[in-house]
Amino acid sequence: MDLLLATRNRHKSREFRELLGHDFEVIDLSSFPEITMPEETGRTFKENATLKAIAVSRNRPAFAKLWRGGRLLVVADDSGLEVDALGSAPGIYSARYGGENASDAENIDKLLRELSAQSVTPEKRSARFRCVIALAQNGKLLGAFEGVVEGSIVDPPRGTGGFGYDPVFQPKGFDQTFGEMSPESKNKISHRGKSIAALREALRDIAN
Repeated sequence: MDLLLATRNRHKSREFRELLGHDFEVIDLSSFPEITMPEETGRTFKENATLKAIAVSRNRPAFAKLWRGGRLLVVADDSGLEVDALGSAPGIYSARYGGENASDAENIDKLLRELSAQSVTPEKRSARFRCVIALAQNGKLLGAFEGVVEGSIVDPPRGTGGFGYDPVFQPKGFDQTFGEMSPESKNKISHRGKSIAALREALRDIAN
């Protein structure tokens, strides 16, 4: 089954391919520079994921060779980090917390500075990663799937794996950050892994 992933984030695309497995051919927007992603104006992860999935699924002319009779399914996700001591920030602004086009390091630096400025002690740095995946076809939403993993923020960052806030997020019940885990270990428990598992079940129902 072909899936068009509404992203140009190579890290995200890699995780989707690893988690979905060989039954799915995942194509992202890297080969379609002419496609402009909609502005993320939603107030929740679900709203932003839905905006992206529906907008891209409407752009049929750009993907004419992929449609195969109108069966192309478009997947978009929106995900981020919610830190309780910061009122669930950075939340939907996770990717640009340190400013527009901020690097992962800049986002992490701002997060740790905010926690330090508010004198948030290590035991009160509870946080969670949340991911919502939207599935659309021909401009219509077919479903939305959410995954959450609880944990805490560590300082200093540990590990060079993953991306985003992975080096400062330690999932509950583990002594490693996502940045220290192997991709296989992370995918078993991650927010994206959970939401993709739900997506996979929905896709199997569609295929049948």
